[in-house]
Amino acid sequence: MTTFLIIGAVGLGLLLVSLVIGDLLDGFLDGLLDWLSGDWYSTAALAGFVSAFGFGGAIAYGPLGLTLVPSIVTGSVVGALFAWFALWLTQLLKEDQTDTAPSGDAAVGLDAAVITTIPAGGFGVVRVALGGHTVTYNAKAPDNDEEIAPGTAVHVTGVLSPTAVTVAPTWREITS
Repeated sequence: MTTFLIIGAVGLGLLLVSLVIGDLLDGFLDGLLDWLSGDWYSTAALAGFVSAFGFGGAIAYGPLGLTLVPSIVTGSVVGALFAWFALWLTQLLKEDQTDTAPSGDAAVGLDAAVITTIPAGGFGVVRVALGGHTVTYNAKAPDNDEEIAPGTAVHVTGVLSPTAVTVAPTWREITS
């Protein structure tokens, strides 16, 4: 049973390393294990198998009272299930990327920073952090009688076109 527990602890250590370092080990093992496709192998799957094999075998051998061979089979089945789950989860996260550019509608309600002066009745440029992207839009202020200087924090209030939005200053100084 101690051997199974040590194998499980090594698997957890490998899982911790794969979480901290990422896929560095995957890249290192690519040359050594060319027969393994990148879609069928990951460090997380390997670590999941090793740790589940160890702990599953320890449970089968200790509390369940199975002999060595059935404990190894049980550990292998449990390890394969955990490896499949880790591989499925890894693939799910890798496929969750998108190349679509964010739309102006998604910017409504967000804060932005003025890059170039927005003149009274005219257009300037603002920068918005949107979905992990930094997007610039042409911007027009709804108040046509005052300009908005660069560096001013503004709030996106509406969409004029796919490349233009309306903005309003987020805070105006109170003057008497």
